[in-house]
Amino acid sequence: MNNLCVLMNKVVSNVKRLREQKEYSQEYMGIKLGISQPSYSRIESGEAVLSLDQLQKIADILETDISALFDTSKITIQNQTNSEGEFINGGYIENLHIENKETTKKLIQTLEEKIQHLKNEIEFLRSLIKLDNS
Repeated sequence: MNNLCVLMNKVVSNVKRLREQKEYSQEYMGIKLGISQPSYSRIESGEAVLSLDQLQKIADILETDISALFDTSKITIQNQTNSEGEFINGGYIENLHIENKETTKKLIQTLEEKIQHLKNEIEFLRSLIKLDNS
């Protein structure tokens, strides 16, 4: 299993854990997301591919930051030694770190784009108010 699959499995595991902590049903989550309960179930089983926007919506419903969904601190990483006593699987941590870094960059970029969009919207609304006051 590649590192991205491990990360996504952790994300859906975190979604389920947080949903259960809130005592929300899958049906409730589906309604809030505008999808059916079986469709939501596919999210938690890892069968559905999620976009960052969908993950953000899920985080909002669960009243948490999207980074909590990516919390990989509880992923167990087992290093093993070969016959010469050298560690193997050591690159796994490095790759996971790089993938998290790339995901974080994408999240930051998405949030910056949202901020810019909102600034543009505010400016537009201010211009409408000025026209009304004229």
